[in-house]
Amino acid sequence: MSATPPLLPDALLLNGREFRYDDIKQYPANSPVELNGYEAKVLDFCRQWLNGAQEFGLRTSGSTGKPQLVTMRRRQLAASARRTGDYFDLGPGDRMLVCLNCEFVGGMMMLVRGLELNLHLTIVEPHADPLALVPATAAFDFASFVPLQLREVLAHTYAPRLNRLKAILVGGATVESSLETAIQKLKVPVYLTYGMTETASHIALRRLNGADATLHYRALPGIHIGQDQRGCLTVRADVTDDRLLTTNDRVRLLDGHTFEWLGRADFVINSGGVKVQAEKVEKVLEVALVELGLSERRSFVAGRPDARLGEQVTAYLEGVALPEAQAKALLALLSERLERYERPRALVYVPQFRTTASGKLDRLNTLRTVAVAPRPEEPHS
Repeated sequence: MSATPPLLPDALLLNGREFRYDDIKQYPANSPVELNGYEAKVLDFCRQWLNGAQEFGLRTSGSTGKPQLVTMRRRQLAASARRTGDYFDLGPGDRMLVCLNCEFVGGMMMLVRGLELNLHLTIVEPHADPLALVPATAAFDFASFVPLQLREVLAHTYAPRLNRLKAILVGGATVESSLETAIQKLKVPVYLTYGMTETASHIALRRLNGADATLHYRALPGIHIGQDQRGCLTVRADVTDDRLLTTNDRVRLLDGHTFEWLGRADFVINSGGVKVQAEKVEKVLEVALVELGLSERRSFVAGRPDARLGEQVTAYLEGVALPEAQAKALLALLSERLERYERPRALVYVPQFRTTASGKLDRLNTLRTVAVAPRPEEPHS
């Protein structure tokens, strides 16, 4: 006796309301309810996809520069969706929670996966605790979160619900060490994604928990990676329309499919002729802040003009200045754990960091707000 085929979806749930695909195809003519701006944008994208549109304009996040509009072809987006579906064994009838901002590639590709793979879509507006917006009885097979959301979800003891999923993706921002530690209590596989707008979301994954956890990213099947003369990752695949895409991400290639991410080429600090990768220093800074009971402090590292060194490695902390004793303790920890030229030579305090429309740290605009550099807090020798 053959198994009953899964019931294919003919509608989606958006903020708790059902919208049938036949009506979405005619949107906005067949929209029977009042919509807010976000709902209208989601339905308009779904209308385009369901009606066979061949090109789509996507905005980059703007976290490393001015946001840009990128035109992607339907075949690129569909190829990305199918690759994710194959990797995670997602098929018709599976249920997916969409809680990322669908105006950017991460959330938009969740919609494409649902429509291309015949998944049941439950869509909620971006919210720090997305599971609070769906019934407690709602079950899912797949979900993707930004780190802020996953941290909030774990804080609300949703682990039993999460553990029923096939997999969880997390991306769009840095996964801090404290969050990575919290993820270890989950049984469901959690993957950190690597990708960008121009690659139709992720092209490589890093397992964060379980026996298969690793420090390295592995490219998905069919993705061809390499390096340019700067040591930056190159990508060629159907998701790039078979064109060679050169990124600004410095990597260490371990083999033809696996790489270690080192940081952005444009975040390299040239201090006294020594090239310092800002992200490496940031990891050490993050751990030091946690150890000093300052885990709530956002921070980043960047170069500041210096007459002698060219650029001075500088730590930027959000909020008011630390008490002198705490600042000295922080700088002492950094001095112990970093090489001489990697050590921040100053702590600069910024009342509030700037963020992009997608919620990522906007380093460039934050640095522009620092009009007058405070007196450097010199680390211990």
